[in-house]
Amino acid sequence: MKKTKLLFGMGILAVVGAVLVAADHIDAPGTTGNTADIADFYGFESPSNPDNTVFIVDLQTNVLEDLAYGTFDENVLTEINIDTNNDLIEDLVIQAIPRKDTMYFFGPAIPNTPGKSSEVMIGSPLGQVAISTESALTTTTESGISLFAGPRQDAFFFDFGQFNKVIGGTAPEGFLPVGEAVDTFDGANTMALVLEIPNSILGETTGTNVLGLKVYKTWVTTNRKQ
Repeated sequence: MKKTKLLFGMGILAVVGAVLVAADHIDAPGTTGNTADIADFYGFESPSNPDNTVFIVDLQTNVLEDLAYGTFDENVLTEINIDTNNDLIEDLVIQAIPRKDTMYFFGPAIPNTPGKSSEVMIGSPLGQVAISTESALTTTTESGISLFAGPRQDAFFFDFGQFNKVIGGTAPEGFLPVGEAVDTFDGANTMALVLEIPNSILGETTGTNVLGLKVYKTWVTTNRKQ
């Protein structure tokens, strides 16, 4: 498998199960300067096709500073790691990296060194899509893979001001009910990567969930070029 080494440093890890979900919209200062902060990660069966799996990765950029649209960082490689044999070690990796106004996807492919994948797998192209601004531009490849990359409204409602009052002991009433609470992140966005991919491309899995159903165990890493 041909790869081109770009010397990426290991970044943040966000672990999820096969259905959903992880969210942590700010990470520790010692890590956020070296990586693209992973805000959310979702993995679930496609609601329109049970033979497909959907992956969504939300990345934080400068959103919390100005509540405006951020941008993808060309020095950051995002990787979706997929465990197919239930040992919590990635067997396949899907990569995404931006170049100007296009997001390029590679994989799913076997990493050379599990846990240290840091090379863009140009020998395993998956597809590409123009990075959206406010519209929902998507691309569907000949293999039936749908791709999206661009800003999306932050999916979480959070009253940050009231939260600070609660933990500071100045809000005996606790959190406010719906209708009175203020969504601090209204108007903010995350930079979203979305893939819908046929399970036939991902291959078989031996992983199961608590219901005994077959699942892929997945997690995301971001890696900054050094």
